[in-house]
Amino acid sequence: MLFRSGFSMDVSDDADRLQTLLYSSYSADVVRQLERPLLDDGVPLMRMAASAVARVTLSLLDDEDLDVEDARVTVLAGAGDNGGDGLYAGAELAREGAQVTAVAVGRSLHEDAFRAFVRAGGRVLVLDPAADIPGCTSGFSAGEAGERLQAAVECARGSHVVLDAMTGIGVAGVLRGVAGTLASSLGMDGVLPDKPALPNNDPSADLPLVVAVDAPSGVGVDDGSLPGPYIPADVTVTFGAMKPCAMVPPASYACGRITLVDFGFDVDDAVPFAEMTDGDFVADSVRLPSLADGKYSRGVVGLVTGSARYPGAAVLSARAAACANVGMVRYLGPQRAQDMILAVLPEAVLGKGRVQSWVVGSGVPAEGDVASGDDMQRATIAALLDHYALEDGDGSRNERAEGMPPIVVDAGALDLLPCHVVPQVVITPHAGELAALLNRLDADMADVVSRQWVEARPLRAALRAHELTGATVLLKGAVTIVVGADGDGNTRIILSGRAPAWMATAGSGDVLAGVLGALLAQQDDMLSDDPALVPEVATAAAYMHGLAGAMASGSEQRGWHRPHLYGHAGKTPASAIGHPIVAGDVVAAVPRAFGELLR
Repeated sequence: MLFRSGFSMDVSDDADRLQTLLYSSYSADVVRQLERPLLDDGVPLMRMAASAVARVTLSLLDDEDLDVEDARVTVLAGAGDNGGDGLYAGAELAREGAQVTAVAVGRSLHEDAFRAFVRAGGRVLVLDPAADIPGCTSGFSAGEAGERLQAAVECARGSHVVLDAMTGIGVAGVLRGVAGTLASSLGMDGVLPDKPALPNNDPSADLPLVVAVDAPSGVGVDDGSLPGPYIPADVTVTFGAMKPCAMVPPASYACGRITLVDFGFDVDDAVPFAEMTDGDFVADSVRLPSLADGKYSRGVVGLVTGSARYPGAAVLSARAAACANVGMVRYLGPQRAQDMILAVLPEAVLGKGRVQSWVVGSGVPAEGDVASGDDMQRATIAALLDHYALEDGDGSRNERAEGMPPIVVDAGALDLLPCHVVPQVVITPHAGELAALLNRLDADMADVVSRQWVEARPLRAALRAHELTGATVLLKGAVTIVVGADGDGNTRIILSGRAPAWMATAGSGDVLAGVLGALLAQQDDMLSDDPALVPEVATAAAYMHGLAGAMASGSEQRGWHRPHLYGHAGKTPASAIGHPIVAGDVVAAVPRAFGELLR
């Protein structure tokens, strides 16, 4: 990899390593550990990072048909190394002819980068009266400080490009002081990014374009949260390895298009914080039928879904399971739902019998919303879930629980979930359902957690639900979060971002429950030997569900886009926006999704 500044690095093109870099994320502390050997060897990582930021910025200007000589660039520069990255990048842009102004957010600037920036002709605006920056005015009044802050905001808004180098990965929690004020003025404050889902995750046409240096300022770098004011980026240039905020929502939605600069980190022994699944991963999780298979060996899914009020959910979950590579679907539920299922799926079997997995709760009303006849569904589910509880009613250990088949607990069954269950229990809430679950099970969170609270910090919420229950948690969203346990009892986080935004439609969750139940049934023999595989199968189901939605809608939208690797030629992604769909369309596309993954 060659950088314009003249520095070079021999980075391996090993396919497995590149796959790891693109689909794994690491905490800020782990990234610092990975870069330490290179820094000790004198590798100029800061200059290399800055050069990549400058090159990406020049490319953006070119895309906007702006000559660099006519371009106005504002660098929001913090006091640390991230600010140094931004100043070095600003210096390179200034040498190319751009008009570059650096806004000093703190009381100091990276000394070497500051000198390089000034030598290149960059201008500096200091905001803190107590700043100690050579050659810059300080000690001004509070009134002048306010005027300078307003001037900084106007300078940024009047720029063609803003380089956000305020905090990088070095600051956790809510932005405060000048940084927080700038983020509030130029960005958003704790709310989700408001932008349409575009196939290529292209930058908006609105100016200024924002280039985040390593990570957008104000996002939760290690948990993907939006704790307060932050600056959404059009492009994020991240260094060395992916950070969780580049994958975990909602911060990932604020990163825009991601460019990863490979420094050659030795990631072989590093443990990822979170992993993003892809088609190859999912294909490995699918069991192909063998010539010796019969309907029972291919897997039988038992469904306790639908209700007198919502019989359609039973139809969707049954059809989805039947289309997802199993030998048989059993259904238990009200007569109306039975009749509707048999009308569209005559292969379904009614009544009790042998199963390799269960799906319960989809379309079943929660407590307090029970219509006539629905209480029987809830009673059946409650009795079944009792078998998965780690403790019996008298407090003794339930020896039967570990031998139970996998079960998907969705929607109206979530309020019936015992407090502590075995890991082959997969709960599939959306944000509102997870909020209700946490309010019920966590005394410290009772009546505190709302749907909005979960949406702002979904990973934290999913981790807490896993901690409280022991269940594998699948939190549904444009990027689905799966939290479970690995083979050593450690927490594992796997993500799927394949789904297009068109899938936010009634019944989509019922389809996912059916697909997940089918995949679990296929792998029942393996899961009984290694329950640590449950999170992998759950994520595979989410990916397959999203792929089916993409096929049904004719869309290349997705909740997460693979980063571009800086210095590597990349294919231009497809650009189909797609069209609206209903849940039945997703079901119909499930077999095609299988074919796509296995070809």
